[in-house]
Amino acid sequence: MLDKAALQYYKTIGELQGIISTSETLESALKGGLRLIVDSCGAQAAVVWYTDASENAQLRPYYWIGPMDITNRRHAIGEGAVGRVFEKQMPERYLEFKPEYDAETLTDFEGEAIASMLAMPLSSTNEDLGVVQVIKTEEPFTEEEADLFEMLVLMAAIAIEENEALAAPWEHGDIVMSLRGITREFQNGEILTKVLKGVNLDVYEGEFLVLLGESGCGKSTLLNIIGGMDQATSGEISYLGQDLSHATQDELTEFRRNNIGFIFQSYNLMPNLNALQNLNLIAELVKEPRESEKVLQVVGLEDRMRSYPSQLSGGQQQRVSIARALVKNPHIILADEPTAALDYATSIEVLQVMEEVIKDGTTLVMVTHNEEITRMANRVVRMRDGRTHEVTVNRHPARATDLVW
Repeated sequence: MLDKAALQYYKTIGELQGIISTSETLESALKGGLRLIVDSCGAQAAVVWYTDASENAQLRPYYWIGPMDITNRRHAIGEGAVGRVFEKQMPERYLEFKPEYDAETLTDFEGEAIASMLAMPLSSTNEDLGVVQVIKTEEPFTEEEADLFEMLVLMAAIAIEENEALAAPWEHGDIVMSLRGITREFQNGEILTKVLKGVNLDVYEGEFLVLLGESGCGKSTLLNIIGGMDQATSGEISYLGQDLSHATQDELTEFRRNNIGFIFQSYNLMPNLNALQNLNLIAELVKEPRESEKVLQVVGLEDRMRSYPSQLSGGQQQRVSIARALVKNPHIILADEPTAALDYATSIEVLQVMEEVIKDGTTLVMVTHNEEITRMANRVVRMRDGRTHEVTVNRHPARATDLVW
């Protein structure tokens, strides 16, 4: 009779087979498989590294679980544990990890105290694709867990034969905003509520970044801190090299006014002003605004400039809201559930406008509950319990017209 550990082993293998058989793409198979690996082995962090097809190929992070932001990390072939595993196509096990074994892993995981690390090559029959890496910070992997990890990666590799290949890697711009160790606590009498518990995140020039997660996970609070509407309890935040960690309220007001555009679920338009006047009101407050008439043309409302909010549909009001954000000529636009109050057809129209905004080079950070919208993003950050939990680099963003819900 099989013991409890053996039964769990075969149950996990069966679950992975189920994930692979129901996954429509390689990406979904890899993400589902990595989640299963983390849950099965009790790992605290994991990464799928992939290689690009360039002459000077490097390993880049495609999808990872954990509180770190490693979007900008690269591994040269043959260097560090990840590079060696890819070059030799042989797994490496560090059941008792020591810093001298692999300094690059310590950099990847931002100084986390690593107890144990496993790395396994990910390859199809015809191509070496990358490396899967998992770590524990609290206790070492057992030999049985390491065996299970290697088996799961091998099975995921088999799925590659039946799925589409990974698309070309996303090339991000420069870092616009950097957040490290961000916490936010609220005191209500004797009750202390910890909303953010150490967020690490970079925001890149021209990217579409989606923050996803259950209600109460901290995503809207994080958006408010990025936009200077709220201040972190602790941690470091910088914008284009300017330290905002201890900015005064006047400094934050100046920062918001000249650099950030806001789009909300509720349109927040002035009811006694028409569309053009709503934009002109904001344009008067900033240093280098765009022309209000031209911005309304961008969002397809050139024929409704003189209409008041009560004369516009919900979708048209949201487009005015987008135009109001654009007229500031901002570096970053923050959108908090911008389609939540709209029907499907109107949501797609609004997302098409945002699509054009991103093409124009503006950085967009959006909070949403809608999983389908994440298909448009360059990166998706899934938050859980006040921390970043999963990050996906989207190698082939969808068009707004491709979305269905």
